[in-house]
This record gives sequence, structure tokens and C-alpha cells, in this order.
Amino acid sequence: MAVVGFEKRGEVALILVDNPPVNAISRQVRAGIIDRIIQVQEDPQVKAVILGAIGRTFMAGADIKEFGQPPLEPGLPAVLQALDHTPKLMVAALFGSALGGGLELAQACHYRIALKGTKLGQPEVNLGLIPGAGGSQRLPRLVGLKKALEMIVSGRPISAEEALEAGLVDRLAEGDILEAAVAFAEQMVAEHAALRRTSMLDVDTSDIEAGFFDAYRQKTAARSRGLVAPELAIEAVEAVTSMNFSDGVTNERRLFMQALYSKESEALRHVFFAEHVVRRIPHLDPMIKPRRIDAVGVVGGGTMGGGISMAFANAGIPVTMLEVSDQAIEAAKQRMRANYQGAIKRGKLTEAEVEERLALIRGTTNYEDFGEADLIIEAVFEQMDLKKEIFRELDRVARPGAILATNTSYLDTNAIAAETNRPGDVLGLHFFSPANLMRLLEIVKAAKTHPEVLLTAVKLAKRISKIGVISAVCHGFIGNRMLEGYIREAGLLVLEGAEPQDVDQVIYDFGFAMGPFAVMDLAGLDIGYMLRRQFPAERFDANAYRLLDRLVEMGRKGQKTGAGVYKYEAGSRQPQIDPVSEGVLAEERKAAGFPQRRIGDEEILLRCLFPLVLEGAKILDENVAYRPGDIDVVWINGYGFPAYKGGPMYWADKVGVGKIEAAIEIFGETHGGRWWQAGRLLKYLSREGLGFEEYYRQKFPSIYE
Repeated sequence: MAVVGFEKRGEVALILVDNPPVNAISRQVRAGIIDRIIQVQEDPQVKAVILGAIGRTFMAGADIKEFGQPPLEPGLPAVLQALDHTPKLMVAALFGSALGGGLELAQACHYRIALKGTKLGQPEVNLGLIPGAGGSQRLPRLVGLKKALEMIVSGRPISAEEALEAGLVDRLAEGDILEAAVAFAEQMVAEHAALRRTSMLDVDTSDIEAGFFDAYRQKTAARSRGLVAPELAIEAVEAVTSMNFSDGVTNERRLFMQALYSKESEALRHVFFAEHVVRRIPHLDPMIKPRRIDAVGVVGGGTMGGGISMAFANAGIPVTMLEVSDQAIEAAKQRMRANYQGAIKRGKLTEAEVEERLALIRGTTNYEDFGEADLIIEAVFEQMDLKKEIFRELDRVARPGAILATNTSYLDTNAIAAETNRPGDVLGLHFFSPANLMRLLEIVKAAKTHPEVLLTAVKLAKRISKIGVISAVCHGFIGNRMLEGYIREAGLLVLEGAEPQDVDQVIYDFGFAMGPFAVMDLAGLDIGYMLRRQFPAERFDANAYRLLDRLVEMGRKGQKTGAGVYKYEAGSRQPQIDPVSEGVLAEERKAAGFPQRRIGDEEILLRCLFPLVLEGAKILDENVAYRPGDIDVVWINGYGFPAYKGGPMYWADKVGVGKIEAAIEIFGETHGGRWWQAGRLLKYLSREGLGFEEYYRQKFPSIYE
């Protein structure tokens, strides 16, 4: 079938895009739409035209694979101009998603009808871009300046119902969208409806007060630190107040090209690709199918277990949650109810929806109640003996074919699986706290995990709105293994003379939401303290944790006790410099015997970030992660690495692997070679002048397919 099909129903012609999976607006699609427009213009019988699509969605956006490539004609602006100028009445039939270029196409039509449940938006800002085919000029003419600005700058889609209220769509439909669109078009023809060209509509500026755009810029700057696209988007929309449509589109195109070639957009597009590729399991037999997951069991109702239970309930999956007593079950449910209150206050959920989700979570104190579960996740303390005991019990009660998962963040998944008679059904599912909100899920493939079990986990991650990244078994898997070097160097830097607030400020200025010491205070200093006591001493540099260990032993565990590295006023999460902590640090500096010196911002940054690259390279070389982009996805979604910097491995490619390898050698000479040793892969790439992504795409292209 043609990528852009055509059919006639009486006086109504249908132009139907069929470019699965999301009907991306590729060159073939663009050329096909123009050809079909010419075809209907030459047919006197046709009085109206439907622009629609086949499959699960309307056009969800531009073909991102063409970004950064030489322009392929016809461009999207030419398609929109053809739609805008056609003498036949044009109706866009929207369903699924109409996003980015897809919504720009719809706006160029004269009328729009949307199936209930459709999402409409201009999310280009999420890729460091702005609308590039007139969206910043047409949208304000349909929904008003303020609504258009909100949609374009935030990038958040709106519902079909909200779009109808705003004036973006003209009618809602149920059932068959094409049948509804044809009926709507026939009605418009019968009523001799005007060809309502969006480009010709006036813009209502009556509600735009003096200084509005300056105030909007200030408000936006606070939440878009490091990004250029939001400011460019504001400039593009603001032009509506001073330029005619043609000049506004020309101005928008100039701003779009500026965004397109920015380093931020390049990085964000890398992240977009990486988050899609990460779901692909290399060399998986296409005949393998995932198992069905209709019921889940969770062992533990604490912070993590409760969050995991909520994540599944949010996806409509029933959960049986095991706790030690009825009182513990009730306490867990109260915590979950309290967590849902935030969503209610933000208008994300109604009270009724919360009750529906809580009703899906059933508490029990009996392992036997897991007998019908398709997946059982253990989410208890990081104690190997306890986890082994639990898995022996799960092996006893779980039905044949049920998947058993551990939520461990460090421990050996192979050793846990060995406690069962079904190691092929065991894997790790490492959720990140709060598990109901955090997007990242590390899927830990044990040595004997069956391929269909791994595939089931990848599919399930998407179902519960997580980004699943596969890791092999090693200490800390991908994220926490890399975290150790980051935290180690932060701890050593303050012993050598840097202040915790200086380290945190440098990392914040780089783009992280918080620096390492503020993060540790937030998570609880006692967590790392307890974990370090379970692992061999040679895994750590004891000096790096002098300050943190002393603080924990003084009862200063971070925000939860009102004091850690920083102090916190009651009810506040704002860190304040604390003389007590400063005194402890002075004592530990003296005890460690480190010469004191002034440490510059650049050294702080490189000492903290280069260990991520060094360990990430080893993770790749050991086949713990499949691709460099997988590591980037982990650190962006689980550890706050700024997305507009692309992740640690992408960032390393931009800095230059050779420069990093040379710096690591210098750090090894000046700070001791125990931790600063470049592995085989890093040395090879440095010698060959290659980056991580370039090397992997050249040598292992199949892992991206």
C-alpha cells in the first residue's frame, strides 16, 4: 500500500497516511500528501477532503531521523502551505496523538475533529526545538496567545476535551474517526461553511498586559535552566503581536534553525533516540514472546515496596502486598494514601481515582496468597541472608511460570536466584525511589534468566510508564556502580580543602538539580553507611567517607533528622551551612593528614564526573550494559544528570575521550593510581581517536536495530 493512500466517499476524499508505527512525517509522507492534494484539486466531484491516518495514531510528529541531515524536499512548510491554500474544504481527523509536525498539519487544515482521548501538543521543546512549520503562528490564532505560549513552552500535550474548549478542535467524536470526519465534512459542505484558513485569522491580544512577555521569560527561566529552546519559543510566539503571518513564519524558521543546531538540542535528540533504542534486546529470537502479567505480588510495604505497589496499581494491575502484620499493612496503605494526596492537590487525580487504585492493592501476611501472582517482587532491606530466605519461600509458593524479581540495588542477583529451583525465572527489577514516580527501572539479567523473562520485564516497564534499562549482574549494576566514584571524589575533595557547598555548587552549575552532598542528605546518610558495612573494605576508600560516617555516628542522618552535611529548619528542605558539620570536617581533615589547598571549580567538576566516564567504559567493556546510550539513560533518569548534556557517555564524547584518558593519567599520578586507572576500552578509543557512540555504532550496528 502507498505511504499516503487515497479514497473517495461521495463528494468527500480521504488522504490517509500509513507510515507505521507512529506515522512520522517522513519525506515520502510529505511528498505523498502534496501529490494527493494536487489530485483532489483536479477532481471537480470532490467538495471536501479529510486528512487522516491509518494505524494507532494520527501523525505523531516529524521524522526525527532526518534532523541534522541535509534538507529533503518537500519540507513540511511546503506541505502546510499546500493545505492552507487548497480551494477544497480541509478537515483533519485526529486520533491517538497529534504532536509537533502532526499538529502543525492539523492546524493548516480548515477544521479539526478529534476522537475522544486524543492528545494534542507541540512538544518540540523537549528535543531542544521549537515548532518549525508555522506552529508558533497558527496556534495562537486558534487558542489565544496565553494558551499557545503555555503549550509550546511547556511541551505538554492537552486532551481532546481541553482542545475543544480552547478552540483547537471543532468537534469531538466517538467510534470510527474517519466515519465521523466524513459526516462532519458533509455537514460543512451542506452548510456552505467557509474555508477557514488559520493563517488568515486575527490574533486576540486584548488579554496581554504590558510587560507580560518579560514576566513570562522570568518565570520560565527558573524552570528551564540550561535550555535555549524555551526562550526561542517565547520569542517566536511574541512575534505574533508585531508581525503578519508570513513574516512570523519566516522569523519562526530562523529561530527553529538556531535551536536545531544548538548543542542542547543535539544532546536532547541523542537522549530521545537512546530512550527508544534501550528497549531493544540484541540478538533476541523474534519467535520469543513475553509472558502475561495480570497480577503482581510485592514483598514489603515500606517506602520502596509501597511505591512499587503504587506503580502497578497506577497501571491498573492488581497487587498483593505482603507485610509482617495487619498493623504494618495499614501503615503502608496510609503512606500510599498520603502519597496520592499530592496528585490530588495538583489536579492529576480525583479522590475517586485514588480509591480505585488503592482498591487494587490488597494486603496480606501470608505467603500462600502469592499463589496466583504472575510476578512477585521482593522489596526488603539490602541484607543478603534475608533476601535468600524470602526467595526460598517464594520458590515454594509461586506457581510454575511465575517470575520472581529482587529489587536489590547492589547485591548479587545470581546468588539470590540460586536459592530457587527456577533460576531462569529470576531477575532483578531495581526501582528508584520514589518508585511510583521515578521513571528509571534497571532490569538485571542474571546468568540463567530466560530470554522471555527478560523480554517480559522490558515490555512491563513500558506498561507501568518506566524506562527499562537492561544490566548484567555486577556490584551496583550500572547506576550505583558508577555512583561510587562520583561520591568518593566528592568526599576526598572536601578533605583536601574544598567545602561541601562549593562541590555542590559546581555540580549544580553543570546542570544537576542538586550536588552530591545535598543529595546524600536528602536520601539519608545512614543508607550508604549501612551498605558500606556489608561489603569488603577494599571496595572503598575509607578516607572519602570520614565526614559522612562521623555525621551518621553523631545521629546526623540528613534531612530526616534535621541535620547531616547541612542543617535544615523544621519543615524546610533548604540546606544551610552548619558550624557543627564544619567542625567535624576540620577534625577529619586533620586526622586524614591531607595537605590543605584551594581547589578550583574545574578540578571539582572533572574529579566528580570523570569517574563516571571511567567506570562507564568498564561497564561497556564487561558487557554489563549493551550500549553507551543505555548508561546515559540510566544517569539522566535515575541520578539527575542534565538531559541537555546528553548523559555521561555522550558528554565524554563531546569533551573528547582522548582528553579524558590523559586527565585520568594525570589524576592517577597526583592522587594515587588505585582509582584512576583507565580500562582497556577507554585506552583503545583514546588511541584510535574514537568516541563511545561512534565506536559502538560502527562495530556493533545490530544492537541498535
